[in-house]
Amino acid sequence: MNASDIADILELTAKLMELHEGNPFKIKAVSAAAFKLSKTRLDLTGKNLSEFEDIEGIGKGIAAKIVEILENGTTQELEELKSQTPDGVIEMMNVKGIGPKKVRQLWKELGIESIGELLYACNENRLIDLKGFGQKTQDSIKQHIEFNLKNANKFHYAAVEHIAENIISLLIKNNNGHQITLSGEFRRKCEIIDKLIIVTDSSTLKKQSEAQQISPVPLEIIHCKTNEFHKTLFETSCDEGFLKQINYTSNTHSHFSSEAAIFEELGMAYCEPELREDTPEIILAAKQNKLPKLIEFTDLKGVLHNHTTYSDGLHTLEEMATYCKNSGYEYLGICDHSKSAFYANGLKEADIVKQHKEIDQLNKVLAPFKIFKGIESDILNDGDLDYEDSVLKSFDFVVASVHSNLKMNEEKANQRLIKAIENPYTTILGHPTGRLLLARNGYPINHKKIIDACAANNVIIELNAHPYRLDIDWRWIPYCIEKGVLISINPDAHQIEGYQDMKYGVNVARKGMLDKANCFNALSLEEIEHYFNKRKK
Repeated sequence: MNASDIADILELTAKLMELHEGNPFKIKAVSAAAFKLSKTRLDLTGKNLSEFEDIEGIGKGIAAKIVEILENGTTQELEELKSQTPDGVIEMMNVKGIGPKKVRQLWKELGIESIGELLYACNENRLIDLKGFGQKTQDSIKQHIEFNLKNANKFHYAAVEHIAENIISLLIKNNNGHQITLSGEFRRKCEIIDKLIIVTDSSTLKKQSEAQQISPVPLEIIHCKTNEFHKTLFETSCDEGFLKQINYTSNTHSHFSSEAAIFEELGMAYCEPELREDTPEIILAAKQNKLPKLIEFTDLKGVLHNHTTYSDGLHTLEEMATYCKNSGYEYLGICDHSKSAFYANGLKEADIVKQHKEIDQLNKVLAPFKIFKGIESDILNDGDLDYEDSVLKSFDFVVASVHSNLKMNEEKANQRLIKAIENPYTTILGHPTGRLLLARNGYPINHKKIIDACAANNVIIELNAHPYRLDIDWRWIPYCIEKGVLISINPDAHQIEGYQDMKYGVNVARKGMLDKANCFNALSLEEIEHYFNKRKK
């Protein structure tokens, strides 16, 4: 059990204590300790009570709770609190916008004990007259519940990846001689997966029931004749809209030796599975035989937009740089949070000077590998960048991102982003909509206006490769290419393992027809260094 797991248990304890109107000073102490542990990289295994007491922000009482959690996986106090609370009420505390005090009101004053009952109450306008709620809060709660229900039983591609690989390995191992291939959304590398589809020419697939039992994701296994395998794989790999757009009808295509033969018969260039979406630009390019050579993971030469322990990262600057170099990259861009991001330990001016000195020292040791001095500068509410110009000019590049005041209408969001784009120090626009897949919608923006502004101001757009973001949405990449706006595939890594997310960025970049020529971090060290120097001048 790591520090993050313990933090979650303490956080739930604090919420339930508040729900049951416990001692506010004790609640504050437990909540603060949970926050402290959620941001730490401390190894808690093997520590004794006195060692926990020595950790800043952890008192004697909290230290005892941590020891109890390590020994039992929970605490007696938490179990008692849970026994006094309906499961549905605990679930209600996960609804965005209502904390324990408001949940208690709903529970005690309206008798609501589940999320389903809460949604019904919203539809009946029962929250409007409740003290501290009102129309706006009711609408917000309803919106969040409906969002969660809509996204129930959906999965991030990254969460499904290992499950899919394990299932295929199991089936292939026990069904020698038969063709068994993943298809559907997973084969198209969609960012969100509803179910896994497997196509096989085996009529009696061994271990099929076991495969379905070990999959938390809905699993559909499609059996076909051997001579129809490629046809079936093609049909199940394509989005329905794609098939309609290319005027494909199943009964006109029967026996093919490959999927490429099907595209040839249709008079189209071969479309990689990632491209088989209902996207007019892709279909037109395929019909005109003008598909580009899609970006490959091996085309990427460097990793930009990464965090260290200077802000909210889990590994030091040296650890991040050394791991990056050993992974075969030519350069690394460090972009810790700026000072307005106090919740992420954003860098004050003195921290920047210290970090830049360390980068200079490491660059001498790690050469020819190079660390570029970057910052993820918050785009403030008025569209200004964090820091004065005298500080901004000390960086090699600046990633400008929105992290606060996310509840904007489209007009406000456009004004805020365009002002930041027009700032001469902005090099890259970070995660343009701020979305978190399956967790929150991004703020609304006019993508064409934002992309046009980037084109006019020579600003690169980030494709944030974290599997929860994948922002800019791949559907807008063709328009970026049309306008000459480069895409930078950035992992937004907060630890060395975060570099692995680059592959998810490549997956969706390919869906948007991104090629090497339009990918910023496919530039060599010499090319990107020249770019930064020229732009700074």
